[in-house]
Amino acid sequence: MSDPETSPKEPPQDVAAETYELERGLVAQVLDAINRTDAVALDQLLDPLHPADIADLIEQVSGPERRAFLSLWSTGLDGEVLSELEEGLRDEVIQSLPDHVLAGAVRELESDDVVDLIEDLEGKQQDLILDALDDADRAVVEDALSYPETSAGRLMQREMVVAPEHWTVGQAIDFMRAEDNLPEQFYHLILVDPAYHPTGYVTLGRILGAKREYRLSDMKEHSFRTISALQNEADVAYAFNQYHLISAPVIDEDDRLVGVITIDDAMVVLDEEAGEDILRLAGAGGDESVSDRTLATAKRRFPWLAVNLTTSVLASLVIAQFEEIISQIVALAVLMPIVASMGGNAGTQSLTVAVRAIATRDLTGSNLLRVIRREVVAGLLNGLIFAVIMGVVGVIWFGTPVLGAVIFVAMVVNMVVAALAGILIPIGLDRAGVDPALASGAFVTTVTDVVGFFVFLGLAAVWLV
Repeated sequence: MSDPETSPKEPPQDVAAETYELERGLVAQVLDAINRTDAVALDQLLDPLHPADIADLIEQVSGPERRAFLSLWSTGLDGEVLSELEEGLRDEVIQSLPDHVLAGAVRELESDDVVDLIEDLEGKQQDLILDALDDADRAVVEDALSYPETSAGRLMQREMVVAPEHWTVGQAIDFMRAEDNLPEQFYHLILVDPAYHPTGYVTLGRILGAKREYRLSDMKEHSFRTISALQNEADVAYAFNQYHLISAPVIDEDDRLVGVITIDDAMVVLDEEAGEDILRLAGAGGDESVSDRTLATAKRRFPWLAVNLTTSVLASLVIAQFEEIISQIVALAVLMPIVASMGGNAGTQSLTVAVRAIATRDLTGSNLLRVIRREVVAGLLNGLIFAVIMGVVGVIWFGTPVLGAVIFVAMVVNMVVAALAGILIPIGLDRAGVDPALASGAFVTTVTDVVGFFVFLGLAAVWLV
């Protein structure tokens, strides 16, 4: 499905070398060419660009501009550009393409990229793309689609180079030189036994540097490990990052070789997982992007804003219990948001560290107590420092030493509780089978607000009245 003679393009002049961002004037030039319906000028602007840069350009323009762009340049759009687009926008672009353009674009892609393109499409469009493939490629893609959506079977590609484990370097080189259908890019020669079970792999560099009579089985890499086709893609990405893998063979339930996963696909998954965690921590949809439509963005954010409203009501109920003392001492209304805000920020810091550590498997039962102790001590130290500052401010601002003592104690307590909540809540959610990045923020905010208001106002009620 790919053209082995295709070579990478030189870095385009329209991309800033220091930042790899599109030059500001390029988008304006492209839009000008679109407004003039000048297809020749548009081709000249886009031809030097890498597919990833063209995808960025498509993502940066508005919906009407994007449709005009695709109408004018649809014949130039290829599969590599489609595969670089964000998932939500990619579906929109695919639906707007003429059938023959879409079919032609996918023929040049590797099998894993074709699967990634069509797995979320409707049946009609899936059939259109599948019909554009030859019988062998179609069978490969359909087989990949039979695996669970987030499994290694969906992530793998079937294009790989395999050799019997008893071959020599010379036999391997002769085979690769004679083969007309090698993958466009590959890193290892995978060795298999007669039952097609992978037994190791050899890097191309070692093959090229060894004498022809050397046996491949004597040159196997120590990094070799296989991945089950049913393994979750997040675990696959972790394995690549943890063990510095370049590629890894994929096996079926009978341990037979069925495909290979390469580092570029694994890193895409790792990047997506990290991006989703960041968005979920902020209460946005895990797959939200700047190219999403307004209504879709509002729908994704609404549930977590509703949760935040509920937790805010809980904090307000705590405040309502001290309405009388707040009306007597106005300074409390001025200072209590500071206590809650500092606790919320401290909790978010601990929470972010905990969620990241859980995602990277760095937070385990063996180091849990040490991490909790570290967070509590850090919260206590910061709490003492800022409590002293706010205690002095409270005394100078309102001339009441007792008020300074109240905010001092309240801030220390809330900073320690925030550190504990930030580490314990995501751990508890993870052990309960709930994504800690998705739900931790609301719980931590609730704890810090409720505890902060209760301690501050409660101490004020006891010491100042």
